[in-house]
Amino acid sequence: MTYPNLLERFLTYVKVNTRSDETSTTTPSTQSQVDFAQNILLPEMERIGLENVHYLPNGFCVGTLPANDPNLTRKIGFISHMDTADFNAENIRPQVINDYDGSAIALGNSGYELTNEDFPQLKNYIGQTLITTDGTTLLGADDKSGIAEIMTAVEFLVANPDIPHCEIRVGFGPDEEIGIGADKFDVADFDVDFAYTVDGGPLGELQYETFSAAEAQLEFIGRNVHPGTAKGSMVNALQLAMDFHQQLPEKDRPELTEGYEGFYHLMKLEGTVDQAFASYIIRDFEDEDFQARKAHMKSIADKMNASLDTDRVVLKMHDQYYNMKKIIEKDMTPITIAKTVMEKLGIAPLIEPVRGGTDGSKISFMGIPTPNLFAGGENMHGRFEFVSLQTMEKAVEVIIGIVGHKD
Repeated sequence: MTYPNLLERFLTYVKVNTRSDETSTTTPSTQSQVDFAQNILLPEMERIGLENVHYLPNGFCVGTLPANDPNLTRKIGFISHMDTADFNAENIRPQVINDYDGSAIALGNSGYELTNEDFPQLKNYIGQTLITTDGTTLLGADDKSGIAEIMTAVEFLVANPDIPHCEIRVGFGPDEEIGIGADKFDVADFDVDFAYTVDGGPLGELQYETFSAAEAQLEFIGRNVHPGTAKGSMVNALQLAMDFHQQLPEKDRPELTEGYEGFYHLMKLEGTVDQAFASYIIRDFEDEDFQARKAHMKSIADKMNASLDTDRVVLKMHDQYYNMKKIIEKDMTPITIAKTVMEKLGIAPLIEPVRGGTDGSKISFMGIPTPNLFAGGENMHGRFEFVSLQTMEKAVEVIIGIVGHKD
């Protein structure tokens, strides 16, 4: 089925820069997200027929579509995030490629292309309508495709009251890309039995396992003296940082792992002889392995400090989110319903772990089981990002099917 407003809605959303800022101390982290929420999303939510539309101090836009069938007693939520990732999001000029023929796609005049050699998944989209970047920005399908799909599903249901559905709550939030969007999520206000983040990738993704995640910040304290007289006196903070990194498992890096394999990821390294800083993220699926990774980092720091004249390696770690599987597997109803709906629509469910996290990870542990549905984006977070209009249409159909599902 086609939805006339879906493409226009999506193009309108992605042209607005809503990039989040990890250095900010406000919620949302950028004023552009506030403006997008208050000036675009809230009026549209009211226009399409959502009730009790409101904007919360946590940055979430929330609205409700009451049930129209007394036999459908569940309350189901759908959540997507407004912000985009750490890549240029200013002056986004999306390209619409109709009836894609399988050849290379020039990304504007940037000199970049989407090619089958680099992106073999393109062959899955021959004959479809693709929306790409012009090569100078990201697209923002992560996760404005999800917002557009949820809005379109609600609009369709309001326009077709003969289609039965349960009570629906929608929530569009900030700062998912910097890992803090759901920290202040208001579970009591959202008030649903379970929810879905519409924040996944290609057609059919249905995910209820994520990494457990931690962040590690390291400070290396050196002693800077003239290199000509440095023997026995200089302590090079940059060398300490290198020594620390070299004691981590060589193959436990994102670029060398897949599936259920965890990793340590060096995100940032900077400094001088006198002082250096390193930032890592730690990821794994099983609790035992996750704890072991954190303990290993601590043991390296402790061992290095024991070998030095004083404590020169300062390690601070904090957990970011946990594998939502621990919550979802207690009641697989959200997964069973989504899987059944997809199969009825001829969509093959791709039930696999998320090698990352979603807002659903935190929200699940707050009390609302929240697995993740596909939204369609590919190559997210950069200039090669694209999405299929037909996949977005299928996501709308899945949302409609879920809220009308009868056991």
